[in-house]
Amino acid sequence: MTPVAYQPQARRTFLIAAALSGLTLALSACQTGGGRGPIVGPVEPPKPNGIALSEQRNRVAVIVPLAGADAAVGQSIANAANLALLDSGDRTLRLTIYNSAGAGGAEAAANKAVAEGNGLILGPLLADEVRAAAPTARRANVPLIAFSNDEGVAGNGVYILGFTPNQSIERVVELAKQKGATRFAALVPTGIYGQRAAQAMLETVRDTGGRLVAIETFNRTANAVRAAAASLNAKGGADAVLIADAGRIAAVAAPALKVGPRLLGTELWARDRTLGATPALRGAWYAAAPDARFNQLVTRYRARYGAEPSRIASLGYDAVLLAVRSSRSWPIGARFPAGSLRDRDGFAGVDGIFRFDKRGVAIRALEVRQVTAAGTTTVSPAAKSFGD
Repeated sequence: MTPVAYQPQARRTFLIAAALSGLTLALSACQTGGGRGPIVGPVEPPKPNGIALSEQRNRVAVIVPLAGADAAVGQSIANAANLALLDSGDRTLRLTIYNSAGAGGAEAAANKAVAEGNGLILGPLLADEVRAAAPTARRANVPLIAFSNDEGVAGNGVYILGFTPNQSIERVVELAKQKGATRFAALVPTGIYGQRAAQAMLETVRDTGGRLVAIETFNRTANAVRAAAASLNAKGGADAVLIADAGRIAAVAAPALKVGPRLLGTELWARDRTLGATPALRGAWYAAAPDARFNQLVTRYRARYGAEPSRIASLGYDAVLLAVRSSRSWPIGARFPAGSLRDRDGFAGVDGIFRFDKRGVAIRALEVRQVTAAGTTTVSPAAKSFGD
């Protein structure tokens, strides 16, 4: 079931362009204390004949929310996308940022992006936005690489880069099974994410030969979380319990669970740097993308924009690196070479290696971390390359 081979003899994986090594070099050369920069691609001076150099580039749209509740995340993704283009040194692409939270939403943003000649769309962020933008992209035969984690929106020219719950659950449950756990239970929220997490838990436990003894659902209130934990305690008998929600919810659930079972988490825990502040979470495991290159990106981002990036800003960075790599086979003015996204050996980015499966879902190599009082330690490293 696991798409990533965790053996050292696995096949090589291609690096997305040379920008990742360029990012490392940039960390030592970048200026400090810079203010918040623009979110659009670099502005080129006109050539002597009056034709701007940018007009001779292939256009790439980045669609993110720049207003409303998700504005900070959208701005962070847009900034990281622009930073990736600068770090790559590419001179064949021009990025333009479109607001999915403006009038007409993501559909209007996609219509404008296509009308203005963009041959590739990066974004939007939310699943509903992807559903709104996808028909426009498909009619224009423009691939769309979204930042969503909802596998249900992938396919037919739509690719998703987001971290999906099934992959993190599969990774951490398989490790728990290898370490002796045989009986599993789960606390999952109501809604689409919880449904996908519950299904992933059911399938992974079954495929690894374990037994799922209980699943309890809850809405996202402290009292509901504690009630679900109490119900799980009453059923008992689990060697490992998955808390399939963000770190703040896990911090409520963990103290309410019986001491004994190994606690497991999902990729959402990676967004919370304070997990270890809850004693009941210390020793818990969760799977997530490696942080080493992301930490480098944080340093570079701070220097340029004077702010902290969202954890998923890396998706914007990696999406642009992917476009840069594909630009090698993208003649100016031609359609984007969608076949370049299907490289079997995959790609390496800020969040480690990944490749798209036949549905268009990014399959990732994840590491497993253990929560400690001081932060986390890696108990099972991510694969360095994909197997056959």
